[in-house]
Amino acid sequence: MGKRSSFERRERDFYPTPREAVLPLIPHLRGVRAFAEPCCGDGALVRHLESFGMRCTYAGDISTGQDALAVESYGGAPVITNSPWLRAVLHPMIAHFMRAAPFAWLLVDADWPHTKQSRPFIPHCSHILPLGRIKWIAGSDGCGKDNAAWYRFEASHTSGPVLLQYRAEITSTAPRRTCEQCGDRYSPQRSDSLFCSPRCRTRAYRSRLAVTQTSP
Repeated sequence: MGKRSSFERRERDFYPTPREAVLPLIPHLRGVRAFAEPCCGDGALVRHLESFGMRCTYAGDISTGQDALAVESYGGAPVITNSPWLRAVLHPMIAHFMRAAPFAWLLVDADWPHTKQSRPFIPHCSHILPLGRIKWIAGSDGCGKDNAAWYRFEASHTSGPVLLQYRAEITSTAPRRTCEQCGDRYSPQRSDSLFCSPRCRTRAYRSRLAVTQTSP
């Protein structure tokens, strides 16, 4: 099993995680401030999650000599990862992440729960968030042939998964701030942004200037 399409399968299932596959997960990460990514590849998933204010406390990958199965603990941070889908690699990782982290979100093919090999892990899967097909290679004409989903695993959970509803509108989710001039909520384009528009920025500048000019 791999992230199949009309292209040749890549070694170790190395497919950078597209932002579109991460956005639906964000509403379900409320309260998560730090995370570990033990299959980080080129760091795409790390960058996407950090753009929403989360902090990566560990990022490693087998391609750089950092075996995810060799990390005994992630310091209390949950694992959020786009792991290989090859069952011989995936299943040991699920078991290991449940020991090494309080919980783990893994991006895996949607057919996985319907296989016999998944049975030992299904009771510990608390949530499934279906995504549909993903375009793994930017600029390509089509998506992969497999539907995908996010799965949350927790060792202490034993009652099986809840199927979360995929909502297309949450793909527009972005960090929000309050404009210091007008008070409206807005999505900042820069990390040091304070105003929702050039007009508000100009008005704030003029207000400060007026106060300065009228001061004794």
